[in-house]
Amino acid sequence: MDDTTVEAVGAMTEALETVEVARGHLFAFHQLTGSADFKLERAINLLRKANHHELADRLDRELLGRNVLPGRWTFQVVEDYEDTYYTPFRELEKDVRQLTDGLPHVHEADMKRHRRTVGEPGHEATPQE
Repeated sequence: MDDTTVEAVGAMTEALETVEVARGHLFAFHQLTGSADFKLERAINLLRKANHHELADRLDRELLGRNVLPGRWTFQVVEDYEDTYYTPFRELEKDVRQLTDGLPHVHEADMKRHRRTVGEPGHEATPQE
């Protein structure tokens, strides 16, 4: 296969890797926001225990369980991202990879062949070598 095709497929795979990182950040956002909501609930309970009922009631009413976007909790944001962007991106990357017989990281594998020192420890071609 020609070098430009390998480079194009590599660029598409690199783009998908960036989407994977973004997805990871989105899951971190989801988990951190959920954790903050449980911590907020603890603060509300402590405020009630300290007889700050009016403030606790306000936090409970206005903030606990609040949407992060109009009509959405974080799990819905994650689901929409996956359905709208992530899944189609993965499927299309797989289609583009057919140009390299479905093999991922052809460019990197070629680079490894050229850059490693054959026979040198830590430069094995495969884990079995």
